[in-house]
Amino acid sequence: MIYELRVYDAIPGKLPALSERFANVTMDYFKKHGLTVIGFWTDEIGINNRLTYMLAFRDIAHRDQAWAAFRSDQDRAKAFAETERDGPLVSRITNTIMRPTSFSPLQ
Repeated sequence: MIYELRVYDAIPGKLPALSERFANVTMDYFKKHGLTVIGFWTDEIGINNRLTYMLAFRDIAHRDQAWAAFRSDQDRAKAFAETERDGPLVSRITNTIMRPTSFSPLQ
């Protein structure tokens, strides 16, 4: 398994809309395209416009295939465009691909 940690810095004031999009739109497309969610987090202390989440994949090829299908889904693109009719929700996305160590409880 590999894990992808993604951090979204929302446009100021747009974190609720971004969270709503994940809850009501993105999660269904993740499931459709084989993106397995480990969890979502917001910062309790620290930056107050950040959404962090982690995905699990069998390997890099699975990750690349799942993201390609997700990104090319025209229905998803239309749904995302609708959520951004008043402007973008995200100012920056960073991601890290991680492989568990031999002693990690999460394999």
